[in-house]
Amino acid sequence: MNEVRIDKWMWATRIFKTRTIAAEACKKGRIMIGGVTIKPSRMIKVGDVIQVRKPPITFSFKVIGLIENRVGAKLVPNYMENVTPPDQYEILEMNRISGFVNRTKGLGRPTKKDRRELEQFTGPEHMDDGFDFEFDFGEEEEEE
Repeated sequence: MNEVRIDKWMWATRIFKTRTIAAEACKKGRIMIGGVTIKPSRMIKVGDVIQVRKPPITFSFKVIGLIENRVGAKLVPNYMENVTPPDQYEILEMNRISGFVNRTKGLGRPTKKDRRELEQFTGPEHMDDGFDFEFDFGEEEEEE
């Protein structure tokens, strides 16, 4: 086996959960080899470096071995090497730390987990700046 379809290889090496999702990613232009977007039927060979754009970062994988059938997670390193630059992982970490939840409009109410994270982020310990929000205007004079 000298070559294998890229959608089969990405599914077999567990980059994508299903082969259909891998093919759709190719069709949407999220898979590149050498900076060029490719079709799902593109044949790959050992030594190719594949860029997979999964927002917000782009992963890079080097093909070490060819495979068409899905294997266990422990065997995946025999077929690919993760060569993603460290700056991409920094972007991922910054997004995680920032606390921004990318919720598209119309997805409905926040989940319980979202609510707890929001309360933790905006809780009273973060809002305590030493100011008392109760105002004392003194006694009001009664009209006679």
